[in-house]
Amino acid sequence: MGRNYYGDSSHSGEEQYIPTKSGIKIWVDPDTPERDHVYISSRGRKWDLVMSDEFNVVNRSFRPGDDHMWTSVEKPDGVNGAMELYSHNMTSTQCDDDGTCYFYIKSIDELNVINVYNMYIHPPGYVDAYFFYRSAMVQSWNKFCYQGGMLEVRTQLPGAVSKASGNPDLKLGRNAKVQTGKYYPTWPGIWMMGNLGRAIFSGSTNRMWPFSYDACEPDLFDPSNQRISACDDNPGYGLNPNQGRGAPEIDVLEGSASLISSSLQLGPGMPDEYRIFSLNYSTGDYYGCIYTASCMTPGANYIDVPTAYYKKERGHKSWYQGLRYAANNMCKSAGDKKQSYKTIAASLKAGIVNNTCSADTCPASNDVNADIGLIDGVGDDHWGINSNGTCYPLFNVYTGSYLCDPDNTYSKCASPRNETTTSKSYAMSPFNYQMDAISSNWPVQLGAYTDYLVYQVEWVTGKNGYVRWMLEGSPLFEVPSASITNVPQNANKTNPSKIMLEEPMYIIANVALSSSWGATPPNPGKACRGNGTDPVVNKICDSFPMYMKIDYIRLYQDLADDLDADNYMYVGCDPKTHPTKQWIDAHLDEYEDNDNKWEEVTGKAFCKTHDDCTIGGTMGRTSVKTGKCVNQRCECLYKSWGGPRCTIAISGPRPQAAQPMAHLCGHRLRYPLSSSGW
Repeated sequence: MGRNYYGDSSHSGEEQYIPTKSGIKIWVDPDTPERDHVYISSRGRKWDLVMSDEFNVVNRSFRPGDDHMWTSVEKPDGVNGAMELYSHNMTSTQCDDDGTCYFYIKSIDELNVINVYNMYIHPPGYVDAYFFYRSAMVQSWNKFCYQGGMLEVRTQLPGAVSKASGNPDLKLGRNAKVQTGKYYPTWPGIWMMGNLGRAIFSGSTNRMWPFSYDACEPDLFDPSNQRISACDDNPGYGLNPNQGRGAPEIDVLEGSASLISSSLQLGPGMPDEYRIFSLNYSTGDYYGCIYTASCMTPGANYIDVPTAYYKKERGHKSWYQGLRYAANNMCKSAGDKKQSYKTIAASLKAGIVNNTCSADTCPASNDVNADIGLIDGVGDDHWGINSNGTCYPLFNVYTGSYLCDPDNTYSKCASPRNETTTSKSYAMSPFNYQMDAISSNWPVQLGAYTDYLVYQVEWVTGKNGYVRWMLEGSPLFEVPSASITNVPQNANKTNPSKIMLEEPMYIIANVALSSSWGATPPNPGKACRGNGTDPVVNKICDSFPMYMKIDYIRLYQDLADDLDADNYMYVGCDPKTHPTKQWIDAHLDEYEDNDNKWEEVTGKAFCKTHDDCTIGGTMGRTSVKTGKCVNQRCECLYKSWGGPRCTIAISGPRPQAAQPMAHLCGHRLRYPLSSSGW
């Protein structure tokens, strides 16, 4: 059977925890309504609430050491053309006049020039970097992690949506598809990453992100590119021998304007012969044509389109098979978008003749290898068929990046080093590898910016697992395990097979602003208002500060005892199946810097009574009080008791008097800038 142990993430893997005297679970907020303690999964199984944060206490601080679950960062963002600093004072909790309490990330336009360390220049050194915005990132890294479950987030995305902004979308109504992208200049994200990598701390993510690969196949993939490889018989640091590890990523939502992305990011990526055809620039094509499906190069718009061309040139399928797409029916219907299952099924059977897709020839996602069976095997609606003519998730033509160290000379690197003019910097270990993004971009309605919507992700590990994205309970996108583990192969079987994501993953919320993404602020790469003469731009810039608000975050897991052995339903950052603690402790300088010290937190879970903060039940000794409830938060009475509710025995005998709590400190590192991803 699978593991469904509900453990504590602050201490060594799968250590037995002692229930609280009140019976409340370690990570559950006492303000979560009882009616929301159970969830029925898409497969009809009963899942139980194991974590929640209702954000009902105002003015919370997420600085290191201040919160049991979340940590804000004080750090410039150094990836993807970022234009913002992340700061502690840009995030907290508040309540609106209607009584809705929420976590928020505030984004403002503010010029800062920061001297940062850039490892991707030769030689590495400090440079002045211009940041035109200030925002926030909050993580549960190394505090709260989980393997498998349903994460539910009720959130409102940031945008210029006041009457004063002049946003023309406001006249169309909350269910109308967003039309005017410039009024949504930020890039919000709610996502998860494996605990072995800490987001925007590039020393921890190099050769770690986003691997989900547990094989030793040197002829297929150079194991030196994966920092913890299945080829290693003795990896040390408490790691399991011959187990490939990494920091893969699941994005609950990412993006802005008219499209939200739902994605998995994993590695190693597929070789070129399984990817979309490269552009032939002699046809007059330019790089941007892939985003409008207007490329003239055969096979360069969509995977396996045209059918006969791909079959002739390759003789095998390409990319990930059997992905599942479904409509966002909260959008208004458009008659010209409606599709018939019979028409699309017949078209796919005959083969796509043209070099692009249409509503009469391809599934609504433009993914001709997608599942078009009945959704969950019931009813009349099919995966991939836009029978209602509403907003529909699209195959994301961004399928991943090629990652390299700064000394690499390989032609696929973003900036290959010129061997004749530039000496090696030896700034980091060498690597070059492809990563894959399996993702869909789904059109979003105005209500995502004016109201709260419920976003959900079901994640089940193992050979029968899947990741499913939902909006208000309705499916949008699903990646079955078989799509990852059973990939297309040529005669020589050169395509490495990954595993369904199974690393203990932590939760991240952030709002970025970028000069290179699909949603950008006015005058990208410069101050928001530019020269100040454009009245439309001025109104958008006047809309700062903008806020991402989260009403609550909840996690449900299947706690039944009949799970598959590889179906991990586990809470904790250091499980025995995938240890992380000793590795992180030994490489702490890669996970922290002067402004972001790692501090282990004891207590501080929210409570109603003292019994929420002390051991009890059949395993507890009623004569011992391990903690108490002070101002709605747990305080541990003894050094030997920890965890959010003071129910984890840390070490040694129980003391008879309270002792001061110890905190972990580590090494120092200046800000790194990286162009190689998270």
